[in-house]
Amino acid sequence: MKKATAVVSLLLIMSGCGGSGSSEGSDEPLSPTLSKGKEIYDNFCFSCHAPGLNGAPKLGDEEAWAPLIAKGRDLMLKTTIEGIPPGMPPRGVCLNCTDEELLAAIDYMIEESQ
Repeated sequence: MKKATAVVSLLLIMSGCGGSGSSEGSDEPLSPTLSKGKEIYDNFCFSCHAPGLNGAPKLGDEEAWAPLIAKGRDLMLKTTIEGIPPGMPPRGVCLNCTDEELLAAIDYMIEESQ
């Protein structure tokens, strides 16, 4: 059973799922940075952060995000780059993302979760 769960988790992580997981209710256009962050989220972060897989805080869950936001963007970026065992792989599976792109995704998730 553990092997099946691991395989399913790996497939979800590798898939990147894509699509729109935004809880964005505003008609205002996103800034270029947040727009890039949403793109990264939709392609890589969505698969875990939309359903809360492996303890990932769900996008839009203010209570889950508050303690992370309080620790600051720099620490959030550091843990994103390094990964958070056992659930979040290094760089959130976006191995080609620059640190700036990862930070844009973090900023997008923060914006959507406050």
